[in-house]
Amino acid sequence: MDAERFEELVDEAVESLPPEFAERLDNVDVVVEARPSRRLLRKMGLAGRGTLLGLYEGVPQSRRDHAYGAVLPDRIVIYREPVLAEAAERATEGNDAPDASEAFDQAVRDVVRTTVLHEIGHHFGLSEEDLRRYED
Repeated sequence: MDAERFEELVDEAVESLPPEFAERLDNVDVVVEARPSRRLLRKMGLAGRGTLLGLYEGVPQSRRDHAYGAVLPDRIVIYREPVLAEAAERATEGNDAPDASEAFDQAVRDVVRTTVLHEIGHHFGLSEEDLRRYED
């Protein structure tokens, strides 16, 4: 899948948010990068033993107070290559699609949407533990 199509899927995931969430997104940009840096993976304790599909960088809404203002937007980064690798793995696991490319496309949509929602959860102040409970 080319980078342009991947970015379209990320945009679709953001645009498909329920209105009550979409309206509350505040001062946040959603961007796509190819992959997380080795430095970032080391910093997060994932070097050599895991991957990172997305990352929220900023001040969660739950921690903003009256002094919050005149700051650069928060960032949600979706990492294309790890998402595509995860989707490829899922697409080969017991798919119901009539052909492999359809299964892969659906898996990419699913992984992108889940990752976008996960990172938006951090924007609203949910912890990893909170998000795991909701995702299970």
